[in-house]
Amino acid sequence: MEFPLQARVPMLSLRRGCLSPALFACLAISPQAFAWQSAPADPQAPPPQGAPTTFPAIRVDALHFDIRPFDVPAALAVVRVAPSESGRPGVSITETLVGVPGILARDRQNFAQDVQMSIRGFGARATFGVRGIRLYVDGIPATMPDGQGQISHLSLDSADRIEVLRGPFSVLYGNAAGGVVQSWSAEGTPTPVTTLAVNAGSDGAVRYAMDTRGTTGRLDYNISGSDFRSDGYRRHSRVHRESGNARFGIDMGNAGKLVIVANHLDQPLAEDPLGLTRAQADAGPRQAPAVAIQYDTRKSIRQEQLGVIHELQLGGHDRLRVMAYQGRRNILQYQSIPVASQRNPLSSGGVVALDSRYDGIDARWTHSGDIAGRSYQFVLGFSADEQIQRRRGYENFIGSVLGVRGALRRDEDDDVGDTASYAQWHWRVADRWSLLLGVRHEAIRFHARDRYVAAANPDDSGRVEYTATTPVAGLEFRPRDNLRLYASFGKGFETPSFNELGYRSDGLPGLAWNLRPALSDNVELGMKWRGDSGLAIETAAFRSDTRDELAVATNENGRSTYRNVGATRRQGIELSVASPVVHGWQVSSGFTLLQARFRTPFLACATTPCSSANMAITAGTRMPGVPERYASIRLQHGGESGWREGIDLGAMGSITVDDRASQRAGGYALVGIDTGYAFVLAGGRRLLVTARVDNLADRRYIGSVIVNDANGRYFEPGPGRSFMLGLRVAL
Repeated sequence: MEFPLQARVPMLSLRRGCLSPALFACLAISPQAFAWQSAPADPQAPPPQGAPTTFPAIRVDALHFDIRPFDVPAALAVVRVAPSESGRPGVSITETLVGVPGILARDRQNFAQDVQMSIRGFGARATFGVRGIRLYVDGIPATMPDGQGQISHLSLDSADRIEVLRGPFSVLYGNAAGGVVQSWSAEGTPTPVTTLAVNAGSDGAVRYAMDTRGTTGRLDYNISGSDFRSDGYRRHSRVHRESGNARFGIDMGNAGKLVIVANHLDQPLAEDPLGLTRAQADAGPRQAPAVAIQYDTRKSIRQEQLGVIHELQLGGHDRLRVMAYQGRRNILQYQSIPVASQRNPLSSGGVVALDSRYDGIDARWTHSGDIAGRSYQFVLGFSADEQIQRRRGYENFIGSVLGVRGALRRDEDDDVGDTASYAQWHWRVADRWSLLLGVRHEAIRFHARDRYVAAANPDDSGRVEYTATTPVAGLEFRPRDNLRLYASFGKGFETPSFNELGYRSDGLPGLAWNLRPALSDNVELGMKWRGDSGLAIETAAFRSDTRDELAVATNENGRSTYRNVGATRRQGIELSVASPVVHGWQVSSGFTLLQARFRTPFLACATTPCSSANMAITAGTRMPGVPERYASIRLQHGGESGWREGIDLGAMGSITVDDRASQRAGGYALVGIDTGYAFVLAGGRRLLVTARVDNLADRRYIGSVIVNDANGRYFEPGPGRSFMLGLRVAL
């Protein structure tokens, strides 16, 4: 079966700013034409045979259907967010994903580079931000159309749940969808509640947070804000971050329901300690390399975003959902590019200044009905997203002074946009059989306009376009009311990001327009079972075969270029188990076995720096950044009042650091413990006091690696034993 993806073909043009009015058009939808109602319980679920087999009603948006997670023919985890339960401060999404298999989210202890995240090996090559995974916050993309994402604006204080979708059905989200992670804010509570919290601990970490939620008339609200500061575990890793998030739900009666989401992120300081060589990491994991201090490597971020979602009922069998968003994100980053390297007239300097505006819309119609007496749901949708980015580069020196913004060396507009149409169909074909089909057609356009043109630095302007059609199918069998067996298949793709297109591997001017998207065939077999006692077991076997995988072509002077190298395979098994234990204790656990290999030989850089690939990589070599096994377990106990306790265990195997597998970061196992006491005060107020210890054994380990780092500084050490105290009061 051919996969219809072609480069440089005509597509619908996205003109600069053309989506911006859509945000206001959504707000102007007539409130008199439609009616909205909340999502019903799954009408396709068979009636339970006896009281013990019951399932919690959880609305899940991952596949755009009103289907319980248990009935989805895909590996889907739904995690309830409760920052107070583990004693953690609520700074990073990594705190919430204990017990979820397939996903590997590592807190790099480096707020200049965001969380390092991969799903089934997709995204492991990202040196900053998140690649290969689609991220969403309240239904609004946190991944740009080129596949580069970040999730620093996620607010755990106001979050209700996080959904993690793995496997073939991820391709319904389009480019770079090796998996999907979505966070959803909680609705306002019927009775107003205001929560104040403070956490303080090792390395000068202090976080203040506030969340207030409630309902007044037809309006429900959830507003949160936080301030976080830390000196960092390593030298030169201080951070200051302020964030706010607001969700408003407006019940307009017969006119439907409107949800408005706004968030703000201001991170004026995030020092970058960079990676360490093996010798440096062994000598002192808290250190930063000398160049980090010399060039004062750091990043500042500011982002504002607004989104609206309108859900409407069209008669008894049809529903319409329209979403629009708009945002702006500014980044200023100081890198450690040597002064000598910037003497090259083609150098873009050592300071990156990005001013990005982005917006988008998504509209989908859902229809339910019957065919041959069997119920079905049908979804038809359209989406369009764009990012308009002004990218400027400056020298990171003035005379002999380093770490300051100097002369301009790069000035260009990097615009990327996509349009997509998609359709999905879920049909109960028989009493115990269900079929889920989907297809998405997407067109993605990259356009660079060079404003910095000189005799020794020619015009780098150019454009490239890609289109892709990605089908997916899933079949589910229900031999018993509490057992599901399924099989699914889908085709995916991942275009290069603008950062990977940024430099040509032959050293000539211009962007790397010759790069091709990576195409993948994905298959999954799975089982889900629920016991009468609350025991829940899920397992999945998966395989993803990719061709035209992207890998490093050159690596020098702090810059990496890329090329397509052939075929890879990611395959493995996942297992999750959640269950009550004894006397109020609960356990949740996730285990993953993963094999990621290059399947065709290619040339890679034998050393760094490297001006051309010159070392043969044989078929069967491990892909870098991917452990072959990892697991996480949480055991916890506690109720609304009194004592509560918890134990976390996280373990992972070794990982290689580059394409040639020249070095490895060793495997490790870490233990964290927490305890707390919940007081019930007068007037229904509650006070929770917590204490937590991470890395109880004070083990030295490498928390994450910078894959294929151009300077051979691959290793980012994790913190030693650390402490955190917390105080949370609900008024």
